[in-house]
Amino acid sequence: MNVLRVSKWTIAMFVLPCLLIYVGLVFVPILVSLYSGLLDWNGIGESTFVGLKNFHTLLFEDPVFWPSVKRTLMFAVFSMAEIPVALGVAILLNRFIKKPNFLVSAYFLPVILSVVIIGQLWKTIYNPAAMGGMLNQVLDMLNLHSWSKSWLTDPKIAMYSLYFVALWQYLGYHTLIQFTGIQNIPADVYEAARIDGAEGLKADWHITFPMNIPIFKISIVLAFIGSLQAFDMIMVMTAGGPAHATDVISTHMYNMSFLSMKYGYGSAIAAFLVALCLLATVVINFIFNRLERRFT
Repeated sequence: MNVLRVSKWTIAMFVLPCLLIYVGLVFVPILVSLYSGLLDWNGIGESTFVGLKNFHTLLFEDPVFWPSVKRTLMFAVFSMAEIPVALGVAILLNRFIKKPNFLVSAYFLPVILSVVIIGQLWKTIYNPAAMGGMLNQVLDMLNLHSWSKSWLTDPKIAMYSLYFVALWQYLGYHTLIQFTGIQNIPADVYEAARIDGAEGLKADWHITFPMNIPIFKISIVLAFIGSLQAFDMIMVMTAGGPAHATDVISTHMYNMSFLSMKYGYGSAIAAFLVALCLLATVVINFIFNRLERRFT
């Protein structure tokens, strides 16, 4: 068999342009943001170096920051809890539907819609009944008047209303990922398991899930990191209100950087968010590497 042999320098020359672009678009902005977090700067005029003062204020003096971190992590937890549901839907589609591609595409439709459209749609659904809110109108029709709420203006439930919209939007996305992974599992494995008496849930637990762990991990990472960076839907639906009740890290960063004109402080929040994303990725990879070793 002929093997193509090239020098390491040749490989490096081909890789170098893409590597430089990647470094320029990813790592350089991160470093610039870290440096900006050390400045007292409004983003336009002259800056003053203040060291770690922004980070000290962020961690110990900002009354909005830690609640926004808590909401962000809750957002991530809810998003990850959606992945087993998506896996279950994918299993059912693969097992009971002969031509499931149409259904998978239908579930995926909310993902390709504009976030502005989705936000405006659900704002209309969540409106009070007097303003045409479909959800409250349905509850009133069912004589469940006590269940009618001000879904986006009540600080106690506004964030949970946003969680539900995010879960609805991305269920089809993760279902598609899990469905693709399941279809790549050889049918011979299930046939052999059926001979040994493993069918249904038993086959799913001992075959589908272990062989789909790498795909499951991809969904978990995408869901967790995407939730940590959640911004657009929240800005469209509540803009962080009422009274910061739906502020997450990214919306707080935006408000500090561009509304309060504290660009240095906003950069410190961005640096914290980057560190949190990196930590989450490392932890998730560690957990799933152990899972893969356990099931293989």
